[in-house]
Amino acid sequence: MSTILTLHDPQIAQRYYADGYWRSDTLYSLTREHAAKRPQGCALRDSRRRVTWRELAAWVDAVAADLHEAGLKRGQRVSVWLPNRVEAVVVLLACSRMGYVCNPSLHQNYTVHDIAALMERIQTAALFAQPGYGADAERSDVFAAARALPSMKRVYALDGAGAAPDGCASFPAAADAPSLPAADDNPDKVAYLAFTSGTTGTPKGVLHSDNTLLANGRAMVVDWHHCDATILFSHSPLSHHIATVAVEQCLVAGCELVVNDARSGMKPLDWILESGATYVMGVPTHAMDILAEMRRRGLSRLGKVTVFYMAGSIIPPDTARAFLDMGIKPQNVYGMTENGSHQYTLPDDDAATITSTCGKACAGYETRLWDQENPDRPARSGEIGEIGTRGALLTLGYFNNQAATENSFNAGGWFMSGDLGRFDENGNLSIVGRKKDLIIRGGHNIHPADIENLVLKHPAVVKAAAYPVADQRLGERVCLAVIAREGAKVDGLALLEHLHAEGLSKYDMPEYFIALDAFPLTASGKILKRELVEMTRAGKLAPEPVRFRAPQP
Repeated sequence: MSTILTLHDPQIAQRYYADGYWRSDTLYSLTREHAAKRPQGCALRDSRRRVTWRELAAWVDAVAADLHEAGLKRGQRVSVWLPNRVEAVVVLLACSRMGYVCNPSLHQNYTVHDIAALMERIQTAALFAQPGYGADAERSDVFAAARALPSMKRVYALDGAGAAPDGCASFPAAADAPSLPAADDNPDKVAYLAFTSGTTGTPKGVLHSDNTLLANGRAMVVDWHHCDATILFSHSPLSHHIATVAVEQCLVAGCELVVNDARSGMKPLDWILESGATYVMGVPTHAMDILAEMRRRGLSRLGKVTVFYMAGSIIPPDTARAFLDMGIKPQNVYGMTENGSHQYTLPDDDAATITSTCGKACAGYETRLWDQENPDRPARSGEIGEIGTRGALLTLGYFNNQAATENSFNAGGWFMSGDLGRFDENGNLSIVGRKKDLIIRGGHNIHPADIENLVLKHPAVVKAAAYPVADQRLGERVCLAVIAREGAKVDGLALLEHLHAEGLSKYDMPEYFIALDAFPLTASGKILKRELVEMTRAGKLAPEPVRFRAPQP
């Protein structure tokens, strides 16, 4: 029995099973299957260790046993705040085994205050964290904050910068025969809760089952011909849903996952070459940085890589061409935490399709465009519309947020993304903009409201707007525009220091600044950010570059 309200519909589920999009597999059962068939095959690798399928299955059981001993019940949440370590994957698989809900999306750029608030919201029962990790680790203690939560049953401290705090457990080691109940073999249970954020910056807890996750992995493995010989390198962190899509594919194909955890002194390029990666997943910024490093070294080949997955923003045509010239096929991908990597180009697509579209919806999923003003009315042929989707990959709803769940769908049951797109003559989707007020810097979501609310606490600022400035490498950077109080002067660097003092993560800091006498406004008095963007693009506004430097201890 599930104790979490979901959108799971048995009638729709029957159809997904009949069509083969959903199956009886779970994340854990696939781990066990590979351990039986290929026990010595490599499953998982970081800079510390390389784990076989047999070792992985035993390790997962040991973690599951320890969580069980701590008194966790099915459906309770297990949070993970770790760097790119294989342990994060082990926890996800242990949760699948026991029927716990893994919450892996606690990012490095979060503060302890952020983490504690999110864990309190979902009533986390266990936390896995590493000393010294996080945006404010030098001044805040996540372990003390976690132990203070009434819902918390066990806190695990992995080896990191500093000693493990008192009262914390060590990460369990693999055991030969831990005492465990039978595995939860229900593939439709909620197994995953990942935080995402809308235009307000308030994170929502996206719920997925083993089946909604694995449906995505199955489609991608078939379409891109992955097998147990594939070596998949995830450039994206394990806290990001792109890495979850990587885990899905590795479990379906039985291939090795290499996480972005290069040894000290190494760059991701070195790790890709050393690991023998054949398939790289990340965002266009990662691809551009790797190409730049290759050019600095005079390299003409990226080791054994044949496919480079890129999601999160448009692939620059010169980046795609550079990979094509090396015999590497770029994979242009569109998706969200709510529906995974549901839309992507295919191996036989031409360069124009790859660089200008994100292809078609994968098996088990549908994409349609809807009128921007009326989401219940389809957009006309050739018209830009809001992207709506449905199918076997879709979220089971938002944790403890019925209003957000209901408001995310139109009357026909299509999930409305808030993104705008158009189809070309071949049915390939192009993303043309976002209805959401969101800035994406190198694949990292930055919410303008967070910055604006904090900067308005400065006594010299009367109005503020954070908006995106186009950047060739990162896609977008943040510009902070302010109007000063009469008689006051404002300085960009001083405002960055103010934002730091108010608790803004260094990863969200503006990188451009401009002081204005007035903002362009709507008739109702709202700031027209799109005009600020356009004025900057046209050179009518000239923001100055600013860079935050953290105070030295």
